[in-house]
Amino acid sequence: MPALNRRPDMAVLASGGMDSACLLEWAARRARGAVRPLYVSFGLRWEPGEWKALRRWVRTLKRPNLLPPVMLRAPAGDLYGDHWSLSGRGVPGSRSRDSAVYLPGRNLLMLSKTAVYCAQAGIRTLAIGTLSANPFADATPKFFSDFSRIASRALGRRIRIVAPFRRLTKRRLIRRFAHLPLSLCFSCLRPSAGCRPCGRCNKCVEWRRALSAAGWRVRKTFRPC
Repeated sequence: MPALNRRPDMAVLASGGMDSACLLEWAARRARGAVRPLYVSFGLRWEPGEWKALRRWVRTLKRPNLLPPVMLRAPAGDLYGDHWSLSGRGVPGSRSRDSAVYLPGRNLLMLSKTAVYCAQAGIRTLAIGTLSANPFADATPKFFSDFSRIASRALGRRIRIVAPFRRLTKRRLIRRFAHLPLSLCFSCLRPSAGCRPCGRCNKCVEWRRALSAAGWRVRKTFRPC
């Protein structure tokens, strides 16, 4: 059996949430070499829980070509000010619309930071776990195509942004990756200090509904990371 190429040829924007957790499995299967999970930290309230969940997920998958995640820091306090994502006040609840969780330019900021990392590391493909229901302007196929072109020109290296789940709903995603322990994923806007999901915010409710719609039994309590 040939030796595994440990040099990453693909990076994945990952958070420990369900979409990027499935994306890591997809990437580990598809990549010819190693896969590097990248986590971008903006200083948001829920990030400690995401980071712990992401590291746990990578260990759980046990894919030999899946490298340890790297955290890239991009503090956004000067951009978001007293926004609920930083202050914890007015967090979108169970009845809020998806548009309520929008963070201005978040994909733009994440892709900019990770594209520079990829250029320096010689990685040409950067994957993001955007789904079909994402309504935001920085999550469209045209945006990803335009960003790929601009980043490649600016960095002098080809950087290709791929969003392989762009046509999938969350329910279809869950069914496709039902063999994975998706209950280990973490997605909460208002976790406790011990990283226990609140069970009441927009993201917790979305998580429960998606699992239920896909035919999963949903716990009333949440497993802390």
